[in-house]
Amino acid sequence: MKLRKLMARMALLLGLSLATSAIAGNHADYVGAGPFKTGPEVTKKCMECHEAETKSFMKSVHWTWAKKQKINGKEMEYGKKNALNNFCVAIDSNWPRCTSCHAGYGWKDKSFDFNKAENVDCLVCHETTGTYKKTPAGAGNPDAKVDLAKVAQSVGKPTRAACGSCHFYGGGGDRVKHGDLDSSLAKPTADIDVHMGGKAQMTCQSCHKGGKDHAIKGEAIAVSVGAGPRIMGCTDCHKKNVHKNAFLNKHAKKVACQTCHIPTFAKAKPTKTWWDWSTAGKNIPEKDIPKDAYGEKTYAKMKGDFKWEKDVVPTYAWYNGTVERVLLGDKIDPSKVVKLSAAKGDRNDPNAKIMPFKIMRGKQPYDSVNNTVAVVNTFGPPTSETAYWVKYDWNKAIEAGMKAAGQPYSGKYGFIETSMVWAVNHMVAPKDKALKCNDCHGDKGRLDWKALGYKGDPKNPANR
Repeated sequence: MKLRKLMARMALLLGLSLATSAIAGNHADYVGAGPFKTGPEVTKKCMECHEAETKSFMKSVHWTWAKKQKINGKEMEYGKKNALNNFCVAIDSNWPRCTSCHAGYGWKDKSFDFNKAENVDCLVCHETTGTYKKTPAGAGNPDAKVDLAKVAQSVGKPTRAACGSCHFYGGGGDRVKHGDLDSSLAKPTADIDVHMGGKAQMTCQSCHKGGKDHAIKGEAIAVSVGAGPRIMGCTDCHKKNVHKNAFLNKHAKKVACQTCHIPTFAKAKPTKTWWDWSTAGKNIPEKDIPKDAYGEKTYAKMKGDFKWEKDVVPTYAWYNGTVERVLLGDKIDPSKVVKLSAAKGDRNDPNAKIMPFKIMRGKQPYDSVNNTVAVVNTFGPPTSETAYWVKYDWNKAIEAGMKAAGQPYSGKYGFIETSMVWAVNHMVAPKDKALKCNDCHGDKGRLDWKALGYKGDPKNPANR
C-alpha cells in the first residue's frame, strides 16, 4: 500500500491523472474499502496525495465565502458569509442551515476553523455516484446514510449535478434564487440551454475553469462587487466580432451577448420573484393554501407570501461589472424600496453594457428606530427560544439575529420593501431563437429606453 501511495504521488508530480495513469491505478484501488465514519476522515485520505490542492482550495471563495474588495468606497472582506439578501436575509445565527451548501464540514457557528484542512469537503464536488448528500441542517456534514467509502472511490471531474447540488438550490429550494440556474440544467434540452443541452454537452467547468489552484473563474453578484480577474464573459470562448452582420457587431460594443441570446429565463420551471416575510406566521390549513397557474403554493407559514414566474423576460440595465450594496449596519430609507444590490453603470460609462437581470423583490424586517436591515434568527432546533421557525416571534428572532451579527437592535421592528439584482448568464437559447431587431425596437419593444437614459427608442436618431 505504501508503494502504491508513493507511485500515485509520483504520477501526480509528473502531471498524470489517477484515472488514466497505469502507474497510479484508480481511486477505487487507492482509497480502499474504508470504512469512513466522517467527512474529515475522507479528506485526510485525499490529502495523502492531494495536500497542495486542498490547501489551494482553502484560498478560494468556495471555501472562504468572502474576499477582500472595495465596496461603496471602502476596503473590506465581503461575500456570502456577511452579505444581506431578501431570501433568508443572512447566515448569522442560521449557520447550520445555510452552511449545508458550504464546501466544508462543521460550520455550525462563528467559531468555525477555516484553517483546518480536513474540514474541506472534497466529495461535494468530485464524487460521481450521485448518492452523496449533505444533511439539510447539518452544518455541511454528510447525511448519515451516505456510503463514504463508495463515494470516495468514485471521485472524478465535477458533474453538472454536483455543481447544481448547491447552485440550483440557492435561496432555500430549487429555482428560488437565480432564475437561470435550476435542476433543469442537470440534463437540459438545447432549447433550455444550447451549451449544456446542445451538441457540445458542456459542463459547468467548460466555462468556469479552475485548474489546480481551484480559483474557479466567474463569481455571482452575491460574492463579487467589483470587476476583477475572476470575472468571465462570453468572449472568453467566442471571438469578438463574431457576427457576419457588422451592425450586430457594433451593437455588441454596448449590448451584452446575454441580452439578445437569453430572451427569457426560468424556461422549464418557475422561479420565485416575490417573497413577503410580513405575512408569515398565519395558521392556514394546507387545503386552503392557494396555488398559482404553475401549481406552486403561494404561501407558507414559515416564510409568508410568494410569487412565481416562468419564461420571464429579464429586466435590462446598464452594467459595468460592479454593483452597489446595502451592507450590514447601513442606514436605509424605509419610505423607499431598499435596493440591497443594484447594477452600476449608465449609457455614458465606457465599461457598461445593457445586461439582463432577474430582479428579486420582497418585504423583510428592519429595525424601525435605527433604520437598518434586520438580521433574523430563522432557523433553530425545536428547543430554540429565539428561532422564528420555532416560536414565530419576530422580536425575539430579530434580537437574536442582530446579536449574532454584532449589530445593535432597538427592540422595535417593521417591514421594508427590498430588491436585488441577479445577472442572467445561463439558459442561452439556440441562435435562431435570439432576439431580433423588433423585439427591442419599435412600439412593442421590450426595452424601457427612458430607464436606460434615452429620450425614447434610439432607433429614431432624435432620441440618441
